[in-house]
Amino acid sequence: MEIFKGQSLLKFSKRFPDDLSCKSYLADLKWENGFKCKKCGHTKYSLRKDLTRTCTFCHRDESPTASTAFHKVKFGIRKAFFITFEMVNSTKSLSASQVAKRYEISRKSAWMFMHKIRKVMESSGNNPMDGLVQVDEFTVGGKEPSKQGRSYDGKKKKIVGAVELTSEKKIKRVYAIRIDNFSSKSLKVLFDRHISESAKVETDKWRGYRPLTKKWNITQELSNGGRNMPQIHIVIHQIKSWIRTIYSWVHPEHINKYLDEFSFRINRSLFKDTIFNKIMERVVEAKHTSYKEIIVHK
Repeated sequence: MEIFKGQSLLKFSKRFPDDLSCKSYLADLKWENGFKCKKCGHTKYSLRKDLTRTCTFCHRDESPTASTAFHKVKFGIRKAFFITFEMVNSTKSLSASQVAKRYEISRKSAWMFMHKIRKVMESSGNNPMDGLVQVDEFTVGGKEPSKQGRSYDGKKKKIVGAVELTSEKKIKRVYAIRIDNFSSKSLKVLFDRHISESAKVETDKWRGYRPLTKKWNITQELSNGGRNMPQIHIVIHQIKSWIRTIYSWVHPEHINKYLDEFSFRINRSLFKDTIFNKIMERVVEAKHTSYKEIIVHK
């Protein structure tokens, strides 16, 4: 199988001119190591025109989209391919309203599908940040009158982010999550999930980081308006711009999905030519997510 490389929409449209070409690509990824019936374990099959495999022993049918993130896509697999391609290659976040108009689908269908892809983009947490890591907390959602410093008011969405730097202090990886408040307990969630205990962590002087020094090697210094840790503040600015380009109010319980999308793209910025194939590998590995599962706030 020749994987798709590049960011050209023209090349992408030529490579995937119809639903069958998309199913063929998905099937090659899904059955890269051979077919095995999920019901009886048999490995032999007959192939239909739509690339569905039928087990020759128990006669169970399995399509290329079955048991993937594309399972039961209502508007056609080619549109699903194009929306996914745009999500991983766009320099700005796409809103469900934009996608609905561009692909002539309902806003609900666009919103649902895009959240499925954002779910696929979620980090496994199996490869924590190491080396030099900068951490800072911030808010999105606009300014509150008569408020200074860290606000515990529910109007703003509170986020803590981290960047892993190269030896040349260039941004290597980024992770960010929503937190309930700026307490040590909330901040620790990001550390537990994404930062190795062997990392050298830099933060500002916020007291919420002090209890974490028992487990992590943390150096605290004055932010100096962001000048002492410019890399994390560049990322914070990018995240805020990213959220603003969605063109709609983001529910606090869904903001992590958008942060996962942002991190997925940034963390693979050195491998943009193969980023579409990488997300398709995850699409194949992912389980089908229902609408009810997506709208349940966790």
